[in-house]
Amino acid sequence: MSDESDKSEKTLFPWGPATGVGSLPGGDAREAAKTVTGSFEDFPFLAELPARGPGADMIGRTAGMLVELYAHVEPSGWRISDRPGRDTRRAVSWLGEDLDALEEFTQGYEGPLKVQVVGPWTLAAALERRGGEAALGDPGACRDLTGSLAEGLRGHLAEVRRRVPGARIVLQLDEPSLTSVLLGRVRTASGYRTHRAVDRQVVESALRELTEVHDGPVIVHSCAPGVPFALLRRAGVAGVSFDFSLLTERDEEAIGEAVEAGTKLFAGVVPSTDPASGALSDPGGSVMGVRTLWRRLGLNPGTLAESVVVTPACGLAGASPAYARQALAHCARAARSLADNPE
Repeated sequence: MSDESDKSEKTLFPWGPATGVGSLPGGDAREAAKTVTGSFEDFPFLAELPARGPGADMIGRTAGMLVELYAHVEPSGWRISDRPGRDTRRAVSWLGEDLDALEEFTQGYEGPLKVQVVGPWTLAAALERRGGEAALGDPGACRDLTGSLAEGLRGHLAEVRRRVPGARIVLQLDEPSLTSVLLGRVRTASGYRTHRAVDRQVVESALRELTEVHDGPVIVHSCAPGVPFALLRRAGVAGVSFDFSLLTERDEEAIGEAVEAGTKLFAGVVPSTDPASGALSDPGGSVMGVRTLWRRLGLNPGTLAESVVVTPACGLAGASPAYARQALAHCARAARSLADNPE
């Protein structure tokens, strides 16, 4: 397949109107899968349940996928190991539970299905080398980590395809530390210094290596300010997932260019923790900012529904179970509002 046709395949993908980001509260994999598939009949996702403990958190879960690289838990966080241990085995076991539950609740499903892993740069910023410093400070360690993650992802995606054969998989790379990596804001172990900023071309190259692992669309999620939309587009991502409330005027030109290039916007418009007021706005109100942005950018309102997927602002692990269910259902209703009343 040519690069041009591959790009077309990824951007013309039949996305669903709304989905979740990844994490949910609680520790029951079957209940999570039931909630996700019930909330998003057109775009479910593989839920993550970090409340279960180390190995179910986003870093541990992804560390468990690495090939010929292992990690264990230290008081300071996850550290690279020589061999697999209890923490790695636990991460693999919990991922297996989550896949079992997803398989059970997606029998006969055909359509987009999102799976999430931590991207190479957030992983490098979080995983410690043996001396306690982040892998981010060692270019060779970063390359090894990217290669190991790419190999692990191939196996993970093949397993998801085997379990849900009718799914068209969307791969989400979670990169909340990406902007900090680019700006040299990731702190060293002492906390007194920061790691040197990583060259943008090096960052882009590693992300491209991961996007090329998957023959379907890859999106990048970051709920931090200053998402590098243009860099992500150059790296070959088909969509960008972000907290809509953190956008500034500086982001608008890059967003307009992304939309016109066919990049899907996963707009995080629903709060990821219980609102202080105890209630969400009406669904139409939740997407009012998206409509306003479209008008300001001079984009055709008729393209809104095909350009935007509605999501929570970030993962829902910090929410109450009742609010998490409410937030997912609200995303689906807000997406319908956007499609029915784009202006």
